[in-house]
Amino acid sequence: MLTPAELRRRALEILVREMGYADAMRFMHLYELGQGDYSRERDTMLPSWSAEELLRRADDQGRRNSA
Repeated sequence: MLTPAELRRRALEILVREMGYADAMRFMHLYELGQGDYSRERDTMLPSWSAEELLRRADDQGRRNSA
């Protein structure tokens, strides 16, 4: 499992690779500055998995990463 710092670093690397540095930074600032309403937006951002589905997918991902 990644530490919070490692997770943040990897996520930033992906954002920069996919969006470019300027847009990745703009995206990060949307959330770091406290803008937006996560409670309202999470329903559109997160899949509607059951707890069982979430655990199954996490377990599958763990197996793929350790192989």
